[in-house]
Amino acid sequence: MHLVALDDALEALAATKPVHAKLIELRFFVGLTMDESANALGISPATADRYWHYARAWLRVEMHAV
Repeated sequence: MHLVALDDALEALAATKPVHAKLIELRFFVGLTMDESANALGISPATADRYWHYARAWLRVEMHAV
């Protein structure tokens, strides 16, 4: 996975789903747990879990296209 492509994909995600993108950043790059990330974003852990699954699937598709 190329970091530039990942950065571009995260920027594209953030353009339409900024909280989803921030969740990815908090989990992957900061190393927060799901509960810590949910708390930092002011969302419930259940919502964070839904956003996490959506964002990971979206990034998988986006990165596969590269």
